[in-house]
Amino acid sequence: MTQMTPELMAHHMGLDIPDFDQIGYYGADYGTMKPYHKVGNLLFLSGHVAQIGTEITHKGRLGKDLTTEQGYAAARQTGLNVLGGIKQAVGSLDRVKSIVRTLNFVVCSPDYEDVHKVSSGLSDLFVEVFGHNTGLGGRATIGIMALAGGVCFETWATVELQD
Repeated sequence: MTQMTPELMAHHMGLDIPDFDQIGYYGADYGTMKPYHKVGNLLFLSGHVAQIGTEITHKGRLGKDLTTEQGYAAARQTGLNVLGGIKQAVGSLDRVKSIVRTLNFVVCSPDYEDVHKVSSGLSDLFVEVFGHNTGLGGRATIGIMALAGGVCFETWATVELQD
């Protein structure tokens, strides 16, 4: 039986992972930056959001315009973009040794307290693709007032790569 690698798992799950080599990394639309930076076996990804092509999939504020479930979906879409960022940087999800950590930002109303539930959309996707040991990293989630373009969720990710 063939071992289920992250690339095979993503294919088996039918995930629509963007090809940033073909369509370009959308982060440049938000300012001057590069999509990633590698230092040794660490990959630092610039910000990723819930966007498909040029369309933001979830605009608004959690607790006012969006439900926790919609925020979870936004975080999951963001995760797909992170997977695309990993593939752009190193060519294959199979190069991932571990998700080290993510720093997540949730645009929300001042009284919204479920920011951690929103970020689980991202974390759950990583565990599904990479497995528990590789896909579950450290995580922090911060509720904020605004992000560029009206997006409701953004993440920064640090990934450890295989040699």
